[in-house]
Formats: sequence, C-alpha cells, structure tokens
Amino acid sequence: MADQYIAVVEQGERNLSAYFPDLPGCVATGSDLEELKANLAVALRRHLEAMRAHGEEPPAPGTQFLTVETP
Repeated sequence: MADQYIAVVEQGERNLSAYFPDLPGCVATGSDLEELKANLAVALRRHLEAMRAHGEEPPAPGTQFLTVETP
C-alpha cells in the first residue's frame, strides 16, 4: 500500500491552500477542493521525486489528526 500523507487545508480569501506537515515545503493551492486535491497529488509526487533524485529518503508519514467538538 502506498504511503498516505496528511495535508492541512486552509481557506483563504480567494482560494484554498494546503501543506503536508511531514514534508516541509510541499504546498499547493486550488480554487476549490477538487482542484486543490489534484494539485496536492502533483505537488506530493514531485516533492518525493525531487527528494529521491537528491539521494534523500522521504520520511514515513507521522502526522496524526484529531477532530475535537466544542462543548
């Protein structure tokens, strides 16, 4: 099974942006969630390819998330 990295998504004034906490510098934007997901997939692939091309081993996914409800 392929590694799955968690992306943190933020709503901006005009678009969405996201980053991977486990992969500093790996970011993407999109005008909607569908475009953001497509751009994230490309950014992730390119980031991992660049790391390997420079002799770096990509880190294993380690970020976890929790959803917390307000009382």
